[in-house]
Amino acid sequence: MDNEKKITLRTEEGEDIDLFVLEETRINGIDYLLVTDEEDEDTDGECYILRDTSRTEDAEAVYQFVEDDREAEDLFKIFSQLLDDQDVELWK
Repeated sequence: MDNEKKITLRTEEGEDIDLFVLEETRINGIDYLLVTDEEDEDTDGECYILRDTSRTEDAEAVYQFVEDDREAEDLFKIFSQLLDDQDVELWK
């Protein structure tokens, strides 16, 4: 994966976590990212769905993990369809 698809999140404890964007979509005016913790495309990694909660005046993007089970399930289906023609397999 190229670095253009890498984002770094900072935890509340100040730790940086690198995540790699697999896909992105916009639904009802909200941007979502499907990310993984594994840079190597041939290695299995954990996937997460992030919601962009940035305001227009924010200098950097602000993301939150989607924690609502129903919302995550619906988004998982959408991302599965978006990745259907790519060499990416998603498992729950």
